[in-house]
Amino acid sequence: MVAALRAYFGLTQQEVAGWLGVSEVKVSHLEAGRRGINEATAEALAPLLRHLPPAGAAPAVLRLASATAPLLALSSPEAAPLLSRIDHCRHTVGRLRAQLRPLEAQATVASRWAAALPALRAALPPDPGLAAEPDPDTAWAAWLSWFRHRWLDLRRPVLPPDLSARYHLLRLQAEALEAEAAALASLLPPAA
Repeated sequence: MVAALRAYFGLTQQEVAGWLGVSEVKVSHLEAGRRGINEATAEALAPLLRHLPPAGAAPAVLRLASATAPLLALSSPEAAPLLSRIDHCRHTVGRLRAQLRPLEAQATVASRWAAALPALRAALPPDPGLAAEPDPDTAWAAWLSWFRHRWLDLRRPVLPPDLSARYHLLRLQAEALEAEAAALASLLPPAA
């Protein structure tokens, strides 16, 4: 019972001994069952023991507590470290968003090409293939058609995988820091 009390409230044997007005050795004996609890000790422990979950329900209560957020008694946090971290988050988000802008611009251009390429290819004569390059001096129109197919082959209808990965990493980092800054701001007292 004393060990359960100590574990539940996070007390040391010295702290329990102080509450009970006895020595640490006596608390150790009580925990080990080498000494019985007298009336004065039982009376001193009673207010604390009332807060323990019932013996049979303790494992279920502990499982439930670990599955949900623990109940914590916290004071209002000091504002200075929170404000410092908010400032850091916002500064870093600005840097990340600046790195995202060129990638977003490239992805926008790629989406425009994705929309335009089918119609542009359909407007050209059939592609003779890469190896069938006509002589521009003798067949200018055929060469120009061949060249336009090659030119369209260079247009990217999507952001390449390496840049796409970079885009998503930067975006998710920025969003995570924005969420952190908002959560930290919610901990601050309302402005007067």
